[in-house]
Amino acid sequence: MSSTMSRITPLSPPYPPEIQAQFDRIMRGAPPLMLFRVMAGHARAWDKFRASSLLDPGPLSLREREIVIDRTCALARCEYEWGVHVAIFAKAAQLTETEVRATVQDGAEASCWSQAEKALIAAVDALHHRATWSEAEFAALRAHYDEAKILEIILLCGFYRTVAYLANGLALPLEENAARFPQL
Repeated sequence: MSSTMSRITPLSPPYPPEIQAQFDRIMRGAPPLMLFRVMAGHARAWDKFRASSLLDPGPLSLREREIVIDRTCALARCEYEWGVHVAIFAKAAQLTETEVRATVQDGAEASCWSQAEKALIAAVDALHHRATWSEAEFAALRAHYDEAKILEIILLCGFYRTVAYLANGLALPLEENAARFPQL
């Protein structure tokens, strides 16, 4: 993977006013991520990508959402998106260093997780590996999460699997201030 450039050339500033306004809304004043700059160069892809955004306040807590995203990205070996999320959201989601490391190195049985979080991570793992849940996995998940949360989990896993495909397939260079996968 290239360490400095994407396989598809990203937009460079100055951005068209409509794109700049979209970047400003998403990034809240920070420079746009490479992923956004690549996608925004292709109107259809950018529109579809933005329409799938799941970073709004949904039925999951910030902590639950970030566990799902971090684990999905880790399983897909997408250091780019995992690192962005850890850098931006881990502290606000109250994820400890041990928990952040566990999203990459451990499964649902890591001792740092609550029972609900263990069910959540097992659900993410099952979707990643088999694209479904066994009755036992679903029952474990259902014991802690209602239907709206379960649907959000599926949507997050699918969307961030797509993000992983984009970031990995385009060989996006890691963002300068993003976290890096922990060393084994």
